[in-house]
Amino acid sequence: MSEISKNNTRVHAFRDDALGELDATGVAERIAKGEISAVEAVDAAAARIESIDPILHVVAARDFERAREKAQRPVHGPFGGVPTMIKDDIDVAGLPTRNGSEALQNVAPARKHSAFTRQFLAQGPIILGKSRLPEFGLIPSGEFQNEPAVQNPWRPGYSSGGSSAGSAVLVATGALPIAHGEDGGGSIRIPAACTGVVGLKVTRNRLVNAEVGRFLPVNIVYEGVLTRSVRDTASFLAAAERYYRNPRLQPVGKVEGPGKRRLRIGMIIDSLTEQPTDSETRAAVEQTAQLLERLGHRVEPAVIPLDQSFIFDFVTYYGGLALAIQKLGPVLFGRGFDAARLNDMSKSLAKMGRERLWKMPGAIRRLRRTRETYGRFFDKVDVVLSPTVGTTPPPLGWLDPHVPYDELIERFINFMNFTPPNNASGSPAISLPLGHSTGDLPIGIQLAAREGDERTLLELSFELEEAQPWRRLQDRE
Repeated sequence: MSEISKNNTRVHAFRDDALGELDATGVAERIAKGEISAVEAVDAAAARIESIDPILHVVAARDFERAREKAQRPVHGPFGGVPTMIKDDIDVAGLPTRNGSEALQNVAPARKHSAFTRQFLAQGPIILGKSRLPEFGLIPSGEFQNEPAVQNPWRPGYSSGGSSAGSAVLVATGALPIAHGEDGGGSIRIPAACTGVVGLKVTRNRLVNAEVGRFLPVNIVYEGVLTRSVRDTASFLAAAERYYRNPRLQPVGKVEGPGKRRLRIGMIIDSLTEQPTDSETRAAVEQTAQLLERLGHRVEPAVIPLDQSFIFDFVTYYGGLALAIQKLGPVLFGRGFDAARLNDMSKSLAKMGRERLWKMPGAIRRLRRTRETYGRFFDKVDVVLSPTVGTTPPPLGWLDPHVPYDELIERFINFMNFTPPNNASGSPAISLPLGHSTGDLPIGIQLAAREGDERTLLELSFELEEAQPWRRLQDRE
């Protein structure tokens, strides 16, 4: 264990430079006004990244020189010139896509950008490289079999969540104002909760889909970003809609502040699993409920309209995805794929997927039905309030791929227990850093809404951010 882990010292990169303490919108405004240049912003971000990466292990690939070259050209868009990184599970032309896996160490650089990379770049950010994730995003913590874990900047030695761990930490520490994330079961919202940032999972098909999502029988994979402010998340979504708008969904438009409508909010504190939510997380949800009531909203206890069969089906589906990776890796990822180098968790998930293969059609059928089942929930409420995860961030090692499979999958389920229903149903959900533990770790609060109703989530998030600004990593304890 490193010295910093022993001392439980916060780690951040905020300093008096071109980025300061600004969010992405603030950085873009300074660049547009000529107060700083895009080159200065990129150079500041590169220096910040290098200051934290040896401690927190967040970078999968650097692309600083090309970023600096791009920053010397004119920049446009709501995030024109703002430095960012792409999670290492979608393609950026000229960089390899390794999906956090030793099985892909020998893949060639991508020849072109993925569809979402193009949608994001249309907003003007400059990519400095790729952020780390656990192997294929299959574990909800940035932990690896043979490489250093992504550390939690609030308290190194603890999990930063996953799978968008590197991006969440880069944003939380101030190394970047905004970064890409991908959510296949909570992988934007979980690391947002663990590191104290904002993470929105949008409605299915709201944004362009990941290439892999186009071939899934139930698309549970969603692209998005991690930010430090609600306005950055809202600005990203509005600009993404200008690039591509799904005609089957009501447009969100530009959300710029709290809404006036008082909402019916259903509060869920315990999940579908038999594991009760821990006391500090439970208290954070109850405190948020009290805040919402003070703001004039009506909060009542609610029960999620799903049962434990949902958990079995979702895990079965995950096993099927792992099996597809193992068996179709060369087709999906290129000839550099080496299935023998998959980690123990991925191999065990694939084995489970193979054993349950005959149950897969039923699992897929029931997961598809969650759209209607979960959707009926919103006939009675406008928003669902819950924890993002069932516990405060666990110590590193608790979700490590070396843990025996039966034990690890139980921990996996009990930690990642509030987010998957939104992936299966297609409904939007956001994690806000509204709580904090006595151990100085963030506690995320999740808000979920009816399919297509990101506007209500963003308006309510603006209201909560204004009423109870979240703690900042750089502030004195």
